[in-house]
Amino acid sequence: MEPSLVTGLYGEVSGLPAPVSAHVSEEQLPEVRTFTVTAEWSQSDLVRGSRLRYSQQWTLIADSNHHKSIRTVLPPGPCAPVAGELVSAISPIRGQRAVVRETSGHQLLEIWNHHGLRKCLNLTALKKHGKVYEDVQFGCLSWSECEQKLLYVAEKNKNTHDGESACRKDRSVYCEDWGEALNNKSVPVIFVLNLQNGSVSELQGVPPDVSPGQALWAPGSQSVVFVGWYHEPFRLGLRFCSNRRSAIFKLDLDGNCECVSGSDLSVSCPRLSPDGSTIVYLQGRVFGPHNQCLSLQQLDLRSRKTSTLLEVVNRPLTGEFAGVYEALPPCCWSADSQRVVFSSARRNWKDLYMVDRQSNKVTSLSDSLPDLSKVFGSWKLLTVQKDLMVVCCSSPNTPPTLRVGFLPSAGEAVTWQTLQQPVMTFDLLWTVLDVTPPPEENNTHYSGLDFGAILVKPTRRLHETKIPLVVFIHGGPHSQFPAEWNSTTAGLAQLGFAVLMVNYRGSTGFGQDSILSLIGNIGTQDVKDVQRAVLTALQSDITLDPKRLAVIGGSHGGFLSCHLVGQYPEFYRACAARNPVINAATLLGTSDIVDWRYSSVGLQYSYDQIPTAEALAAMLEKSPITHAAQIKAPVLLMLGGKDRRVSPHQGLELYKALKSRASPVRLLWFPEDGHSLSRVDTQADCFLNTVLWLHQHL
Repeated sequence: MEPSLVTGLYGEVSGLPAPVSAHVSEEQLPEVRTFTVTAEWSQSDLVRGSRLRYSQQWTLIADSNHHKSIRTVLPPGPCAPVAGELVSAISPIRGQRAVVRETSGHQLLEIWNHHGLRKCLNLTALKKHGKVYEDVQFGCLSWSECEQKLLYVAEKNKNTHDGESACRKDRSVYCEDWGEALNNKSVPVIFVLNLQNGSVSELQGVPPDVSPGQALWAPGSQSVVFVGWYHEPFRLGLRFCSNRRSAIFKLDLDGNCECVSGSDLSVSCPRLSPDGSTIVYLQGRVFGPHNQCLSLQQLDLRSRKTSTLLEVVNRPLTGEFAGVYEALPPCCWSADSQRVVFSSARRNWKDLYMVDRQSNKVTSLSDSLPDLSKVFGSWKLLTVQKDLMVVCCSSPNTPPTLRVGFLPSAGEAVTWQTLQQPVMTFDLLWTVLDVTPPPEENNTHYSGLDFGAILVKPTRRLHETKIPLVVFIHGGPHSQFPAEWNSTTAGLAQLGFAVLMVNYRGSTGFGQDSILSLIGNIGTQDVKDVQRAVLTALQSDITLDPKRLAVIGGSHGGFLSCHLVGQYPEFYRACAARNPVINAATLLGTSDIVDWRYSSVGLQYSYDQIPTAEALAAMLEKSPITHAAQIKAPVLLMLGGKDRRVSPHQGLELYKALKSRASPVRLLWFPEDGHSLSRVDTQADCFLNTVLWLHQHL
């Protein structure tokens, strides 16, 4: 437990690269057909204190007569560092690469082809707009069919007022933005770059009450399809929230705009079929759970008719598809435009699926092994192009692994091939637990729901003693711990701790009923679920030490960690919480997602809501601060000074309550970090401090 050794171990587990995107191109040669797979990877480097990006290429040789089987995989090319790239896109015909790059305070748009750099424009110097958006919510870069135009989204220029006096008068006017992790992203605008003459122009005609993003060219490149988020009467935080009112719009180059999806819905991820006939997109409800099971819609561009390809799944059958809970990859269509491929949560797993448009039948494409003998617990689709799928597979003891396979014909299984094995695998055991609440913990409105957890532990025990157990709780609450590589879990297990990652009722992957069951029941149902999961793990595994238990988590996971040490003060011996919700009543005025503060406690939200004594009482009653006087376990708090989702003053509230009672508490303050505490140096600090805290108190 020497600090330098703990940090060294964390550098090893967190520094393993993960593929984040991929592209496939193909070439027909006289005898053979070749496929080139280019993958972009992300890797944390503790020395620099930052994440690096690099790309790597593989050449696959397929049989000429049966091109859906790979004959040979040639050794990969070298890893090429990718510096400063914000967004990139490869053109549909000639394979040119467009890149928006940040370099010494300027944003450049570069066009690369087989002869090197073909064109470079300094977007910052053009002064047509502010920063280009590179985030997953709004960001996009789309080539026209003729490869002469590029579409992107950027911040509207602030200084477009007339005259000096107006500028002076307005320079301190408050400007709303889209909340946590989208600071200074306020008024997104769609721009078109004409590559022939180098001109940049704003697309006119976007409705004034809408913020556009995720834009792409419609077939023929005479109009644009985009997602528009309604920002009146004011903006609510967008990150991790699939419940924001939005619509799909079609805008032609003359400024005529029409809404082509339903009203009062939440939509995202429009994806155009290769034949240009259909757009699929995800659709959900407005307000209520911040994240939800989504339906998959298809819009026929000729008839303008929309139909449902996949419904919301309320109660999945055992082992069956459980619904869509996450964004579609940029390329998700089969070459014949008849099938859509995607990844999604299924109970404690992340699985890979294909839906057929003729039959609406969903097929799992991951290994056809039964759950308990799967090597990989998580399959994440990076892309499917030319019917070749590129996926990132991992499990709690196997770091991210790059694999490829062709879409199967009806009734066939996929033949998967590994392109890149991880540098190392880890000698850890993992198992999935299914947990059924006892009758007294059943939810009467959503009866009969169960949930799950993943137990990860070291293979060898030190001196045959029992293993201390760290209960790790995810945030959200509507998110999931799939059985995938997690560097915190792997690091703790390598240091001799067992880790229980709990997917309490309300987690994604268990159907919409499970998500809805938590609304109005935070602080009770989720707390009891975690406690039930711990008791189940202790009963099923005699190597775990019931006297050495700790609880850790961030955001809603921090909220539950603090609840558990307050509601079960004799049970846990340590707690480490990152940006926890401590007092939901005092959080009401400071969070970027005020709607969720009402919804989570079971109250309807409307924009014109004025807090009432009853509403604030309900929020306070469900908060960990009400149990603070009972807390005996030492508490470590890790707070981001720039957190806009859960104000750091939440953690400070508990810190003061514990200090005043002489309860052991330690607080780490990260002034430049936000809600996710995602900076590389912050994550290393948090891991080191958490490990030493657990070691000291267990």
